[in-house]
Amino acid sequence: MSEPRLALRVLQHRFLGGPNVWTFRSAMEVWLDLGELEQRPSNTLAGLTERLLAWLPALEEHHCGVGERGGFIQRLREGTWAGHILEHCVIELLNRAGMPTGFGQTRSTSQTGVYRMVFRARNAATAEAALHHGVALLHAAIHNEPFDVDAAVQHVREVIDDTWLGPSTAAIVAAATERGIPHLRLNDGNLVQLGYGARQRRIWTAETDLTSAIAENIASDKDLTKTLLQAAGVPVPEGRVVDSPADAWDAAQDIGLPVVVKPSDANHGRGVSLELSERADIEHAFGVADAEGSEVIVERYIAGNEHRVLVVGGQVVAAARGESLWITGDGVQAVQSLIDQQLNSDPRRGEAEEFPLETIRLEREPAMCLLLERQGLQANSVPAAGQRVLVQRNGNMAFECTDAVHPEVAYAVALAAKVVGLDIAGIDLVTTDIGQPLHASGGAVVEVNAGPGLLMHLKPAVGQPRPVGQAIVAHLFPDHGPMGDGRIPLVGITGTLQSTLLARITGHLMGLSAGLVGVACRDGIHLGPRRMEKAGADYWQQCQRLLMNRDVHCAVIESRPDLILDHGLPYDRCAVGVVTDLDGWPDLARHDIRDRNSMPRVVRTQMDVVLASGAAVLDADAPDVAALAEYCDGEVIWTSAQPVPADVPDQQRSVRCLEGRICLMRGTAVLADAPLPELSVLVAPEVVCAAAAAAWAAGLAPALIAAGLDNFGALPGA
Repeated sequence: MSEPRLALRVLQHRFLGGPNVWTFRSAMEVWLDLGELEQRPSNTLAGLTERLLAWLPALEEHHCGVGERGGFIQRLREGTWAGHILEHCVIELLNRAGMPTGFGQTRSTSQTGVYRMVFRARNAATAEAALHHGVALLHAAIHNEPFDVDAAVQHVREVIDDTWLGPSTAAIVAAATERGIPHLRLNDGNLVQLGYGARQRRIWTAETDLTSAIAENIASDKDLTKTLLQAAGVPVPEGRVVDSPADAWDAAQDIGLPVVVKPSDANHGRGVSLELSERADIEHAFGVADAEGSEVIVERYIAGNEHRVLVVGGQVVAAARGESLWITGDGVQAVQSLIDQQLNSDPRRGEAEEFPLETIRLEREPAMCLLLERQGLQANSVPAAGQRVLVQRNGNMAFECTDAVHPEVAYAVALAAKVVGLDIAGIDLVTTDIGQPLHASGGAVVEVNAGPGLLMHLKPAVGQPRPVGQAIVAHLFPDHGPMGDGRIPLVGITGTLQSTLLARITGHLMGLSAGLVGVACRDGIHLGPRRMEKAGADYWQQCQRLLMNRDVHCAVIESRPDLILDHGLPYDRCAVGVVTDLDGWPDLARHDIRDRNSMPRVVRTQMDVVLASGAAVLDADAPDVAALAEYCDGEVIWTSAQPVPADVPDQQRSVRCLEGRICLMRGTAVLADAPLPELSVLVAPEVVCAAAAAAWAAGLAPALIAAGLDNFGALPGA
């Protein structure tokens, strides 16, 4: 009999959408059964290392636990297990597919041969695709079977293109992350919320919730845009709307040849024909433009190069210059073949959104075909050897030129954006020299675009990238201080000691001065005194939806240990983190939590996400809870409900239950106190102390907290 095939099995996997026991960021956790591979480390599998390196040569760059280049390869040669190898294969597939990551871990469980492997993953679909191909690649390498790495990478890349943010949106989100501004994705496309609750802003690629719908409609009507700009003194080319090929020729004669014929509301230069002087060309161009937009415009041709200037919040933040595209005949190849060889071969060109320049396909570019016809050519024509053929006049924003923009040009384009009413605009202008005022160069603004593409500025073909994402984030969040991170006061509660009541009481206290409080806990989702819905199987998503609510000025979210292990926290950071206890481990056996000693690793996640400007609330009477203080970047407010309270370091804040009263203290000084509320019959004093401490940490005055406790009644909806 032949030996059984060596293979690992994926037992389960879960996407952790928020901070978790592994990392601050989203990740995929995978449970693996190595089977017979548990007895076969890598150094016993002949040729495995060499095959992996042949397929994924960049594995040489993985440091692994060794801490230096080649560390992972050293581990392979010394002997490591299949789960660890899979981790690095998946990471490298993601790197090659354009979603780079460097984080991964593999840990054994209490079951022999069963491991938990985790890797950084921005979304579930991409992680699942990379995992699938990683397993197939590893099995092929173990058994010396063929494997198409390029096809696997291409499939992962396609999943990324289908499911992840586009490059413009991703650049803005990355800039927000650098500023410490959280984000939530609101759909499967590029609609993203920056910030939480009442302090949020929304973007949709390069449009924002400050972008006027009226302004967007104006920008889509090129003739109306030109009329408004002309009234404001912005140089624009003379022109008018035409309704037929004959009318186009009449307009051209009135305006003066040569002219431009273009659709009134298309984009990306589609249907635009430039520098036309012959009647047949102009009438033909009418049909090309008419197919792309609702109306056709004929306007005076402006000599020079096309430029795209990005205006954000009234300021020029980037500019790019276009170039005309030419091919040179060889007397053998047809025009399309020459385009593929001389233009489309440029690595900057491609179909995906990540490429700064588009692939040229004549069958979908009637304006290019018209330009060729004017030169006596078609797509299948063979130009003579050495013959230069003009393929495209406009577009191809290849050259970064922000520093060359003349101040008068900057003023003109900023005025154009303001006249239309756009907070973010892509201004198209034509000039022979952007370093001169438009009136001196004879240049003019030809279009104002809402929702402009950013890729040409992020990845210019020539020149340095511009930080346009940072400019947009600064426009949306101009305050770089504590109010400029888009965050609302957020209290995160972890534990099992009456944590639901703790969340409700904390929400009640915070509602005394903080505006509408949203509370997510196990008995439902509450806005102020109203319970909006019951907590359900999608509780993690319910918590996120609470943070999407523009009316919510502060939030209290209960995240029990099972939620952290199943999904991660539903928020990235919080102002206040509360851990009540380390109980609940008997219910977590499915996560390989076998005793109380495993709980600190779980609940410390809540401490890890407390902002440096925030505070943790910990029970000084419970040593294992108090020990979590070392993981908190912010202050610690201690609680104690024992008759003889634990010692608290000098001048630190604490909330204690002393002789039937809740006392808010700094050091030994009582700043405010109130009797235990009537609800204390049902609620442990430790919980009341923790609620008061959380409200205090969130910024409520001690006297107000004491008054709130003194007048405390039954919770609505409890």
